[in-house]
Amino acid sequence: MSVLTDLIYGGSNAVAGLTEGAVNDAIAKYGADKPVAFPDTAYFFPTIYAATGVKVTKLGDLPACVGVLKSLITNQEDLGQALNAGLATAVGAEILEGLKYVEGGNPYEADSGIGFVPDPIIRSLGVPLVTGDIPGVAVVLGKADDPADVVKVVKDYQSKGILTFMVGDVIEQCAEGGVKMGLEFRVVPLGHDVTSVIHVVTVAIRAALIFGNVQPGDLGGLLTYTKDRVPAFVNTFGAIDAVVVSAGAGAIALGFPVVVDIDLAENQVPGALESVCDHSLTVKRSLELRNIKIKSKELPIPVAFAAAFEGEIIRKADVHNEFWSGKNATAELVMMADNVEDHKITIVGPDLDSGERNLALATKVEVSGAKMQADFESVIERKIHAWFNYMEGVMHTGQRNQVRVRVSNDAFEKGLRLTHFAEVLYHMIMDEFDAVVDKCQITLITDEAEAEKFRDEVAMPRYNARDDRLSSMTDESVDRYYTCILCQSFAPAHCCVVTPERLGLCGAVSWLDAKATNELNPQGPCQPIMKEGCLDERTGRYETVNKMVKEATHGAVENVTLYSILEDPMTSCGCFECICGIEPVSNGFIVVNREYKGMTPVGMTFGELASCTGGGVQTPGYMGHGRHFIASKKFIAAEGGIERIVWMPKELKDDVGERLNKTAKELYGIDNFSDMIADETICEDCDALMEFLTEKNHPVLGLEPLM
Repeated sequence: MSVLTDLIYGGSNAVAGLTEGAVNDAIAKYGADKPVAFPDTAYFFPTIYAATGVKVTKLGDLPACVGVLKSLITNQEDLGQALNAGLATAVGAEILEGLKYVEGGNPYEADSGIGFVPDPIIRSLGVPLVTGDIPGVAVVLGKADDPADVVKVVKDYQSKGILTFMVGDVIEQCAEGGVKMGLEFRVVPLGHDVTSVIHVVTVAIRAALIFGNVQPGDLGGLLTYTKDRVPAFVNTFGAIDAVVVSAGAGAIALGFPVVVDIDLAENQVPGALESVCDHSLTVKRSLELRNIKIKSKELPIPVAFAAAFEGEIIRKADVHNEFWSGKNATAELVMMADNVEDHKITIVGPDLDSGERNLALATKVEVSGAKMQADFESVIERKIHAWFNYMEGVMHTGQRNQVRVRVSNDAFEKGLRLTHFAEVLYHMIMDEFDAVVDKCQITLITDEAEAEKFRDEVAMPRYNARDDRLSSMTDESVDRYYTCILCQSFAPAHCCVVTPERLGLCGAVSWLDAKATNELNPQGPCQPIMKEGCLDERTGRYETVNKMVKEATHGAVENVTLYSILEDPMTSCGCFECICGIEPVSNGFIVVNREYKGMTPVGMTFGELASCTGGGVQTPGYMGHGRHFIASKKFIAAEGGIERIVWMPKELKDDVGERLNKTAKELYGIDNFSDMIADETICEDCDALMEFLTEKNHPVLGLEPLM
């Protein structure tokens, strides 16, 4: 093992020396008080913060961190000590990368990588990670001897939904090999320097802080979390040097196995550091090492099909066909029916090769099954958006009768036609909803007159009937709620309680979704809570809810209220769409969404608010939630409801404004309530906020004090 440990220590010492020199040079140039920070994070230098609790805010904080780094390099033969030296390399890499940001701006702007990954992106990845849409995380670095090898491996990961980060010359090799890159494709180029690998390490580390409630300074807890709950691994291509080996040791210390494509002979560490020289086996072995099981979706279509293509943007110049409600009739409807002929596919009207660029598209899906219910129609229907987007070269936005679908020239040239759209729907419905769907037939209508007739005479009445039913569905009108513990794979102490008027905080699980999930998988993440033993109607406190939450969180949480933000609020996992937090000066609450990057009147950004809200903990005065919950009559009802909302970002206010105004009118008789709510274009501090609220005579000014 001496050759391996020698390489690790050699790399660690090299990085330590480089880091010490860079820190000294930076202090000499800018001064010890010069602020230094990564962009859009509440976790300072995340590796240092998580491992030691030290908050790096200025250059003068770094010499002590260099001292800690050097203390980890003990030059002992023991592999465990060598892995500590690998962690030292990670600390050094973080400092070196952090120094790139000392002058502000984006130091990667001229590079082909993205550098540091902001907190909101990590939070946005939470849902696909826990649902398995992203089953694992790959780090691919180096320079392949044969570019075709790394291209094949990365495309394989992409087809399997693996989130892939790239460092080094593999970026250009994959770009030249036709790999589609970017966060939207889940293939993310970080940068060319080996130190850029720290940016994926900090993703894993912040996952522990954001979702796992790992406390800063708890190095043991951090390493346990990353090993057990972050399904990451590393692939290196081409020759490796001492720095790469040392960085790999840091990855192994975090629990991420490293697969190299050179023969390490007796220096291999089974399960942690392995040689796979046959590139056709690289993906298979990497997934095995993290016990990642991919559910294969082999569909009879001529283009790739994977969640990695869900964010693909097809520009106007590359559009071969477009179906858009702004120009032609569109509708998407799933409906129960009798006499369904299984796997029957019908196309009514011109296909993609008709020569017509703009077409109508009515998607009619008829299903039958002994356990199928009308409530499940909309649940299946919402999946159409994702399934169409999973096709490479297809972009889908909207739902119901407001739809836009684009097909790229490349997808058309590969042979994609409407029959393949239908095949995708059939196979995915029969795969994901086989517990309730026995038969399924698909009709796609592109004839304008027929599509318009279907939209107006069949689809719209169905939509309206559903809306009427949903609007009449309240927490009081049902006899049960549901738990949702999907996020426990990352946040072990978290449990959502989903009610008709309160969807899951991720925004993706409604009461109907939870009900359908339970029907599809009775032993799964959504379990019914019979609505019994009301202890406090005002706060929404139930004996049965407390009992189920205590069981679901293994005793970590014993009491939860459904409608209060101050008294035993629901826990938050970290992948919430929004945060509601107390604003003490106005006696109200602000609401801020994940996408907002600016300051709020409470003096904290979204990331800073989120840092004290997630991880499955209860934080009175702060609450993570979904966007649609904001306009609910049950939103912070125990504290006075939506009358307490005093500020939110303009984009969020515009999005929820119509529904919020409707609720305010029904509950309080207030017209245009959203106009009384401040946003960042009006103020970002509490004094200006109070002036605005006074000018608007906001109802919060007349409410009882919160505390």
